[in-house]
Amino acid sequence: MNNWSPDSWQTKLAQQQVDYEDAERFQHVLDRIGRLPPLVTSWEIESLKADLGRASVGEAFLLQGGDCSESFDECDPDIITSKLKILLQMSLVLIYGCKKHVIRVGRFAGQYTKPRSSLTETRDDVTLPSYRGANINRSPFTESDRQPNPDLLLRGYERAAVTLNFIRALTEGGFADLHHPEYWDLGFVKHSPQAKEYRQIVDSIAESIMLMETITNNSIDQLNRAIFYTSHEVLHLPLEQAQTRTVPRRDGWYNLGTHLPWIGDRTRALEGAHVEYFRGIQNPLGLKVGPTCTPGELKELIGALNPDNEMGRLTLIHRFGTERIANSLPPLIQAAKQTGKSILWCCDPMHGNTSTTNEGIKTRSFDDILKELEQAFAIHLSEGSILGGVHFELTGENVTECIGGARGLSEKDLSTAYKSEVDPRLNYEQAMEMALRIARSMNGK
Repeated sequence: MNNWSPDSWQTKLAQQQVDYEDAERFQHVLDRIGRLPPLVTSWEIESLKADLGRASVGEAFLLQGGDCSESFDECDPDIITSKLKILLQMSLVLIYGCKKHVIRVGRFAGQYTKPRSSLTETRDDVTLPSYRGANINRSPFTESDRQPNPDLLLRGYERAAVTLNFIRALTEGGFADLHHPEYWDLGFVKHSPQAKEYRQIVDSIAESIMLMETITNNSIDQLNRAIFYTSHEVLHLPLEQAQTRTVPRRDGWYNLGTHLPWIGDRTRALEGAHVEYFRGIQNPLGLKVGPTCTPGELKELIGALNPDNEMGRLTLIHRFGTERIANSLPPLIQAAKQTGKSILWCCDPMHGNTSTTNEGIKTRSFDDILKELEQAFAIHLSEGSILGGVHFELTGENVTECIGGARGLSEKDLSTAYKSEVDPRLNYEQAMEMALRIARSMNGK
């Protein structure tokens, strides 16, 4: 690509970057990461790109979900297993509902950095750097904890490698076997109002598999495993540059730290450093677009990020909020159509629906999330477009961070098990209910 290199972003204005006091140590850490084995492979990346290309024309569906911001302390086998279980359960429901292959992309193994609207935080007349994710600093409100520490980048790389190793071992070892979906069960199926409907879906799929294997007199071996891809928001550009490499027998540069990197709504400036970095890597790319994105800006971004009109190259993840989507989304769909470029549309109904309680607790309403998602499906249908994916912040744990859902969580319930240090997530029960609602909608019910 003309005039591009992994460090050409350094000639542009870079938002959300980090200043380290010890520049020499910072560079040493980057050099070390650049010599470590890659976290993902180019053929995995190309396989995901092909799958996303099929989703863009309605032949598959993208399920992207996971933590808002990963914690090093949660690099724990039970927590990782719970994340896989909820994504597997949701994908099973969506397969049943949309009758399509579901692409599972986790917000894990690298989601260690978060954008902040303010780089500082003040408490009781004390001002310190904001907590910006486990890769950057620590959450306790002390001067030493909030100081950016380059060694955390190396620790994050190691945690991502451990997480990926465990995920691959589980999925290759039969954990995701469709013959035994009971392996994936979480406590949800024991008490949720949605349990009966989920169990009916599982039983129906099990009967279909049994019938097919009886007719063919063969076991369907592909059902013994599932593929999970990784994704994270790219913020820390020096770290991403350190993981950007060429590979034998392929053209171009790959970010081998994740399969699907995305640009956030705060860092998508056309002439900014993030777009400059993204335009040169071969990975499939995500781009968050919100209410401030104009049709003209979107056209230019699509041109910059998918100039060769490659299928599966660019996923537009829209996030508006339930009050804004009706007016904001249609002009962007029309603008994208006018470019003639291949696009996969994905709905993030979480980020535009964040609110703060009177006690200062960030939360999201299940009803608002669902309402935006339902509007998104309807708008794409009316515009002759395809909504080919959904993007959730969720967890397999029994947290109380979002209000509503079948169990009717209210603001007074938030303090029961509020664990997120950044944004509120759907718990496993709310996430499953969301998948069931999507499946009904896609199944015409």
